[in-house]
Amino acid sequence: MRLALCCGWFSDATIREGIDPMDVNLPQVPVEEAAPFYAEYLASFPDGRVGTHLQAQAGELEGLCAGLGESDAMFRYAAGKWTIKEVIGHLLDTERVFAYRLLRISRGDERELPGFDETAYVPQGEFTRRRIAELVAEFTLQRASTCALVNGIPPAGWPRLGTANGFRTSARALVYIILGHTAHHVGLLRERYRLPREP
Repeated sequence: MRLALCCGWFSDATIREGIDPMDVNLPQVPVEEAAPFYAEYLASFPDGRVGTHLQAQAGELEGLCAGLGESDAMFRYAAGKWTIKEVIGHLLDTERVFAYRLLRISRGDERELPGFDETAYVPQGEFTRRRIAELVAEFTLQRASTCALVNGIPPAGWPRLGTANGFRTSARALVYIILGHTAHHVGLLRERYRLPREP
């Protein structure tokens, strides 16, 4: 059974009911609705078509890594930097944390949410032991889950505020943070990791 998600899997019922899983639009978010260091992320997608961009990013990452060999996926552009596999693992970890924050805050949960140490998570994930195709496929699945969550949030949920990592954060800001964070790392994969590789 196919899932009705915004990342490429649509059920027949979704099509019959005329629901467009990509038709999620959010106006730009005031900078005070997130930590100051996320300001660039909040401004990254000014057209507000967050559903479309969420789907596009999954395809973009797949395209960047298509045909990438296991040895190539172990490339790091400088000593001490993550490998390509570890970058994708970091994207997975971070999206799960941000999506959980989105769920909690959009539901009106006002309990403070802790931060997380991304530099500690990556080595514990042992992503270099996994196949690059497996990591990319997992990101596609995780993004589909994020899309499903975003599609299901009612209008009243978007402006709700909570506290994450010590900063007041809105549900709608978290969608832009997810998009901006992914765009940042995709940009690094293109510029510093030189993806896609020439055949």
